[in-house]
Amino acid sequence: MPINRRKFIQQSALLGGALLTSSLPDNAFAENTASNNVLTILHTNDVHSRLDPFPMDGGKVAGLGGVAARASIIKQIRQETDNVLLLDAGDIFQGTPYFNIYKGEPEIKAMSMMGYDACTMGNHDFDAGIENFATQLKHANFPVLLCNYDFTNTPMQGKSVPYKIFQKGNIKVGVFGVGIELKGLVPDNLFGNTIYKDPIECANTTVDFLKRHGCDMIICLSHLGDKYDDNKVSDEILAKETYHIDLILGGHTHRFFPEPKKYLNKNGGDTLVNQVGWAGLQLGRLDYNFEGLKKKYLMKTNVVLIGGKNGK
Repeated sequence: MPINRRKFIQQSALLGGALLTSSLPDNAFAENTASNNVLTILHTNDVHSRLDPFPMDGGKVAGLGGVAARASIIKQIRQETDNVLLLDAGDIFQGTPYFNIYKGEPEIKAMSMMGYDACTMGNHDFDAGIENFATQLKHANFPVLLCNYDFTNTPMQGKSVPYKIFQKGNIKVGVFGVGIELKGLVPDNLFGNTIYKDPIECANTTVDFLKRHGCDMIICLSHLGDKYDDNKVSDEILAKETYHIDLILGGHTHRFFPEPKKYLNKNGGDTLVNQVGWAGLQLGRLDYNFEGLKKKYLMKTNVVLIGGKNGK
């Protein structure tokens, strides 16, 4: 059935309003974590244009997902805790007729309405061409973070930044993004003159800058993928070969992590890696507490099944 554009835009405008009636999963966020020393990180990846819940067809994911249910959960979390970062690790586009018809406009508008703080790009975000992605960013009120793509002489020139620093209560958070190698994965004409640079080298350079500028926590938005059987750069390799990254929020490989993975980084500290599947079925949540001298610890981690009961 053709999608009526006017009707969709009218419906999506209600994302932050009274019609968001989906309830939170039972006991998912019972504790009130409002504090200037607590940071709540919410994240998604590989949503792939899944704006509606899955159809009620008797399948395992019937009725799950959808931006209305996700927006309702995010809204309630923001009412319960003061310092929230909402992030996405790429592949916003491709997967439903919304993208085929509107080329990403409703996806970006929905993210803006939900109050995303930042995202990075995935390979499928180039599927209608780099010029299309650049065009759709006029609907975004959040930055695109990429430190290892050089967009000089492309339509994306000046439309992304390597990192952004957020002040959340007493906590200074540096967030940056890394993208996967596009050659051989995306047709050349779709990414044009984009130059891919070594994500490990670029990450270390960016992290060094963020540490020197007083960031208490550093988060990487990665679309490299969790891990591979060969030596292809992955989140696992990135975690082990970089300094001072506290958390990598990954995508591309569509893995449903029951809890974050932990790796020893080049500084001898812990780097956590998390990923929440695909299609907007889950919302990841990690709550950090920052104590004296800005030492931090992960208080709890939740995986919220959108439209269903709470996971871990």
